Formats: sequence, C-alpha cells, structure tokens
Amino acid sequence: MSDKPNPIDVHVGRRLRLRRTLLGMSQERLGQLLGLTFQQIQKYERGVNRIGSSRLYELGQILDVPISFFFDDMAEEERAPEVLAPGLAEEPAEFAFDDARELHLDKRETLELVRAYNRIADPAVRKRLFELTKALANAQGIGRKPAH
Repeated sequence: MSDKPNPIDVHVGRRLRLRRTLLGMSQERLGQLLGLTFQQIQKYERGVNRIGSSRLYELGQILDVPISFFFDDMAEEERAPEVLAPGLAEEPAEFAFDDARELHLDKRETLELVRAYNRIADPAVRKRLFELTKALANAQGIGRKPAH
C-alpha cells in the first residue's frame, strides 16, 4: 500500500478547499459545522484522509454545491479506470475543450476577485462588470480560438 494519497482524494480535497475559500469560510468554521477539528478539515483538503460518502453529502449541503462539484474538472490521470463488463461498453464520447479549464482557481487573486464580484449586490452592476471584463479580455485576444 502506498503512502501517497489517492489522486482522486487529492482532487476532491482541492475542490473542497476551493469552495470553502470562495465562500470565505475558515477551516475552523467548517469543522464546527461538521463537528470536526480544523486539523481534520486540513487533512481532507490535502487528500490525506478520504472523505466518506455521507460526509461528502454533508459538505455539499453546507457548501451549497452538488456532490458532483467535488469531482468536476478531474484530469484524466486522476480518474480511476472504468470497470465495465466486456462487450457492453460503448466508446467514450470525445469532447473538445478550450482553454476554459485553465481557470487558475488556486490563485489567491482569482479567489479574491470572485469573492468581490459575488459581493456586488446590484445585478445590473454585476452584469456590466462581467461584460467589461469580457470586452477587455477579447481586446487582448484572450479566449479567442486560434485561426487555422
């Protein structure tokens, strides 16, 4: 048995940390809501301790996300090999991804930006800021598909 955490547990822990941080919630507060210590939350977030299904459900309720959130954006190498009955498996669908997967959600600046955006109470102001941000990115060629 390996001493390294399972890549899936590490991914789930990162997603837990991401959502907790986006909400501005401390590890201590999340621990209180779950009846755990902040050290246990740290272990979950590092993938050192595996999160059971009932605990994952509780986390989804507290953090207001579906359980699938914790598995979103999982890299192919993190996924467990599919176990399918021989001859019954269909070919997996191929999806085209653009650079949207590179969101840099682990950077403090990005998290602070998202938190600040979410604090804007007026929906019209939020929409205008969103449109301004898209316009600035497009003016610099960010997010454009390369010409072939």
